[in-house]
Amino acid sequence: MSDSQNPSAEDSLIARYFKPLATDPGAFGLVDDAAVLSSSGDDIVVTTDAIVEGVHYLATDPPDTIARKALRVNLSDLAAKGAAPAGFVLTLALRSTEDSWLGLFADALGADAKSFGCPLLGGDTVSTPGPQMISITAFGRVPKGRMVGRTGARPGDLILVTGTIGDAALGLDVLTGGAAAAALASEPAARDVLVSRYRVPQPRNVLAQAVRDHATAAMDVSDGLAGDLTKLCAASGVSAIVDVARVPLSAAAADLIARNIVSVETLIAGGDDYEVLCTLPPAQSGALIAAGQAAGVAITAIGTIVAGHDQPRFLDRQGQELALKRLSYSHF
Repeated sequence: MSDSQNPSAEDSLIARYFKPLATDPGAFGLVDDAAVLSSSGDDIVVTTDAIVEGVHYLATDPPDTIARKALRVNLSDLAAKGAAPAGFVLTLALRSTEDSWLGLFADALGADAKSFGCPLLGGDTVSTPGPQMISITAFGRVPKGRMVGRTGARPGDLILVTGTIGDAALGLDVLTGGAAAAALASEPAARDVLVSRYRVPQPRNVLAQAVRDHATAAMDVSDGLAGDLTKLCAASGVSAIVDVARVPLSAAAADLIARNIVSVETLIAGGDDYEVLCTLPPAQSGALIAAGQAAGVAITAIGTIVAGHDQPRFLDRQGQELALKRLSYSHF
């Protein structure tokens, strides 16, 4: 992690906040400008995601939740590939280096790195006059040739998703004073649950091996269930039919739907769920669902892969197709 413009200031920052996180021997205590990641005969899976202030998190979000989100969105990608975390590199673009912010950020990042077995290997720090940005590239390991991609879905496969869908979109709505905020004004517990889902994703790394063992295709739901399923189907050269009534919802989300506060589209096209979306033959579904139960993660079948190249169809309780104005969150 280096910045030639002010090496002494950056060296001090790194030594104080991030050297304690670099527990892997290949990180060399962050004294080098490169690291070594041993493959141990496995394939190395590489994924990268950046989160930007005002786009992926709010300027008022606590620094500990920002740190956790930055790492966890990458861990979510590894989980959907069936990969075990191996380490990560970090790039920080900061407006300031206040102890009050960096201390909380580094403590939370270190706690998650330890909890998920994904140590810091290196990175870079720079100053910026604009919005803050945190970019992480994470590395994972899978047995050779076993990474689960997006291209393996086949007609007849079931479509399964972990957890619940739409909570993060509602959490953002609460934080920005939208319809959900007004509707839940007297329900602080529900508000807190939704806000937590937006600020601190729950990557499903505990299911990585089960996904690897059973899924034909998988990806994490980052931009919205409808849009991400469309991407998976396009990559596999197939289409899909989804029973929207079977899409798993939290109690708070279901209540807001029942009260007509938000639409189904808000939930299935909202971003930041970070659940695993996967396809697999019906005969394999029981094993994956059982693995989820053992890990305390609900897994729900929501539809079927079908032949064709049309966009997936989302059907309501009456079997009528929903006309979605948008499929996912757009960054541009």
